[in-house]
Amino acid sequence: MNPIFKRRSVRKFNDKEVSMNQVKHLIEAGMQAPSAFNSQPWEFIIVSDKKDLNAVSKMSRYAKPAKKAQKLIIVLGNTKKFKVVKPMIQQDLSACTQNILLQAVIDGLGAVWLGFYPKEDRVNALREYFHIPNHIIPFSVIAIGYPKEDKEPKSRYDESKIHLGKY
Repeated sequence: MNPIFKRRSVRKFNDKEVSMNQVKHLIEAGMQAPSAFNSQPWEFIIVSDKKDLNAVSKMSRYAKPAKKAQKLIIVLGNTKKFKVVKPMIQQDLSACTQNILLQAVIDGLGAVWLGFYPKEDRVNALREYFHIPNHIIPFSVIAIGYPKEDKEPKSRYDESKIHLGKY
């Protein structure tokens, strides 16, 4: 099945180890994303220490899956990067994050995008805990592991949301 249609948010993980090579492969896929003026503003923090996973899981009520994940990838945006078009950085980092999620499906992993940006309290919690400088935007956290259960995704296709020629 096409990874786009197979992808789902996985929030429960088993204890099987995810290797650093697997995580780097996911990041490599993220770096293939399009970006405004090919600025490639992304940087990443890989988190695997259980203490750090637990800390991130407490930064938002929606971040609980981080605690049981094998690894986290924090997607960052460098606003000082050459050619960065700051208003477009959210689109660039979203495309990067989505590429990582799709590659996780292809690689047989489970993943979930934990929303942090633009919620100031969540962004500041990441910034403080991981000593992230002000010109770097902590954008998203991706929890990664092997899925604890195998669920089939549901189709989200909705014909009523399609407008031909005009709204």
